[in-house]
Amino acid sequence: MRLGVLFLPNAPGAPALARRLEDVGVDSLWVPELWGYDALTGIAHTAAHTSSIGLGTFVVQLGGRSPALLGGSALSLQQLSGGRFRLGVGVSGPQVIEGWHGVPFRKPVATTRETIEIVRTVARGERLVHDGEIYPLPLPGGTGRALVPLAEPAAVPIYVAAMGPAMLRLTGEQADGWLGNAFVPEAAEVHLGPLREGATAAGRTLADLDLVAPMAVEFHDDPVATAAAIDRHAGGYAFTIGAMGASGRNFYNDAFGRLGFAAEVAEVEALWRAGRRDEAAAAVPRDLGRLTNLLGADAEIAARLETLAAAGITTLLAKLDGPPDEIVATVERLRPLLPT
Repeated sequence: MRLGVLFLPNAPGAPALARRLEDVGVDSLWVPELWGYDALTGIAHTAAHTSSIGLGTFVVQLGGRSPALLGGSALSLQQLSGGRFRLGVGVSGPQVIEGWHGVPFRKPVATTRETIEIVRTVARGERLVHDGEIYPLPLPGGTGRALVPLAEPAAVPIYVAAMGPAMLRLTGEQADGWLGNAFVPEAAEVHLGPLREGATAAGRTLADLDLVAPMAVEFHDDPVATAAAIDRHAGGYAFTIGAMGASGRNFYNDAFGRLGFAAEVAEVEALWRAGRRDEAAAAVPRDLGRLTNLLGADAEIAARLETLAAAGITTLLAKLDGPPDEIVATVERLRPLLPT
């Protein structure tokens, strides 16, 4: 199992931390994209301070850039990083896409499919003609011309953050990797089943994809501290459940429902929207905090890693908090536990 680390290039001491993580054997750093910080600038900055570590986006919000621009940016980063870049994409949701970017949130699966197709056309250095529903190129009825990219062609691995069955099938069919938020190995087929269906339809298998599980990692030798960490991470999902989407249109809630938590999630969402946020946090099932993260002593975390590997996960994307020394210490404690 490979180890990636969620990385914030704007954090104090980030360049030095990136080099230290590279030196201790981390396979890849993944930069998030929030409303205010874009991931691609952070990737470029981190690439300039490192030499061998993989660099990925977790994730670029589709709709914020045209697919052609995204393809050109990916090629630029691939060239500047010496071939270390991995493009992680996701559709986000209507609150961000319509509220921040000011573009309609429509047909997320078709948007993702066409974005992948266009990015790959650009990456191959081919003339950009795309007969799509979302992105017809050149624009019909306009005066645009089908252009050939000036950038040097290069392979760009594409990872998709997918949670719903249709997006999972598309990921299995088209992507190089899957970014599996809220993955629970005990219910692996909720995600892996549709991924496998898509891969099979394309003449592939799941072994053709890098299956990435993003999880917080915290070592606690005291069971009381472990229980507190589980409570904290479970409670943190209250924001995800209550605020990350419009009522009745929250991809995380749909995914949690498919994992067996539909009734509990509905209660948490209702409490959050009623302004009762402490009660919402307390109502989140503790298993959501426990099963979707790695929390506890070495033996407990090692056992969970083996369970993840048995389910098919090939990369752990560790979410680590704390100052640089603490992050490096956690990585050094974690690496020997990774299944080989």
